[in-house]
Parts: sequence; C-alpha cells; structure tokens
Amino acid sequence: MSGTGREPARPPPTPPRAHSMREHVRATVGFMVITIVVCGLVYPLVTTGIAQLVDPDAANGSLLYYPNGTVAGSSLVAQNTNAPYLFWERPSLTDYNFTGGAPTPPGPTQPGLGELLNETIAYMKEYGNFTVNATLPFWWVAPSASSIDPDLVPEAVLVQIPRVSNATNLPIPKLLDLVNAHIVNPPIPDVGVPYVDVLQLDLALLPMIGK
Repeated sequence: MSGTGREPARPPPTPPRAHSMREHVRATVGFMVITIVVCGLVYPLVTTGIAQLVDPDAANGSLLYYPNGTVAGSSLVAQNTNAPYLFWERPSLTDYNFTGGAPTPPGPTQPGLGELLNETIAYMKEYGNFTVNATLPFWWVAPSASSIDPDLVPEAVLVQIPRVSNATNLPIPKLLDLVNAHIVNPPIPDVGVPYVDVLQLDLALLPMIGK
C-alpha cells in the first residue's frame, strides 16, 4: 500500500578523497612562496614608499653634510669629535661604533664610571685650566645606553664654550648664540628635556672657523 512502506536506506556519504603527498608539497611550496613575496618584497616596498612620502629625510638616514656637500654622518649617530675647536659628544663605550652593540653602562659604584670621568677631566685639563673648575653635567661624562647618542643637554654643551672659544678665537657671546640656536625643546612641555645635537652644532661651527 502506498504511504506505509519505509523509504529505502540512503547510502553513506562518500568520504573526501585524501590528498596525495604531491598535493601537500605543492600547497606548502605555494604558501611559502606567497609568504616570501609578501613579507620580503611587497611589505618592505610599501613601508619604504610610505616613509619616503611622509619623511624622506629620516627614511634616507637623517644624513648631515659638510659645507662642501659631502656626507658628514647621521644626526642619529654620535661621532668621535675630540678636536679642541669642536664641541665634544658624550663618552662612548664602543668608540662610537654602532655595528657591535653597546655593553651596559657602568653604574655609580663601578670602577668603569670613574675611569670615564677621569678621562673626560683629563681632556679638560689638557686644553686649559679655564674649564677645570666648572661643574660637569652628568650627561657629558657618562655614556648613553647605546653609546652613540648624539644629543646632549644644553648644560653639557655650554660648559664647553670656553674651550672652543680659546681654540677658535671666537667670542664667547657668539658661541653662546650658536648653541642657543641649536637647542631643541621637547614637543610636549615638561615631557622630556631640551637637547642639542652635537654633530649638527659642529657642522654649523665649521664655516665660522673657516674649516
């Protein structure tokens, strides 16, 4: 009779075909190639292009130039400027080499800090007694965490003016104006400290002394 019989049993679903080893290898290689292209080519090109549009100077290394147009260095990396007629950078534990990393700066109870202090004081004594009795700002006699920090607080630059004046015969008021013109204040007041990029300062000083 119609409507009373049971429906015929349905066959079980066919399981999906198992992928072969070749298909697994092909998928893995394809994913690896896409990852390399995206992460190793597309992403660097996109970020580099954005950086060139937003801040090309920083993207190209924040380079600084001598008056004759040759590259002097980067405004982000200190240099060993120990000539008496130039303003000096902070001491460095790596001789201002940024490729090898920097050891941990010595603490106040470690002998290494005393050696750095004595070295700086010896430089000051060598170039005249007019700065020996000055108060030395800590930033000028202690290395930075990276040992290549190009910035100094204004006090650490101002204390060097008598030495530079004596070596260049430039009047102290003129050097004081030069330093004040290179003081960079923090973008947000009371957040951070004013600083002077010593390399930029020295590059501005060179034409004034005919170098």
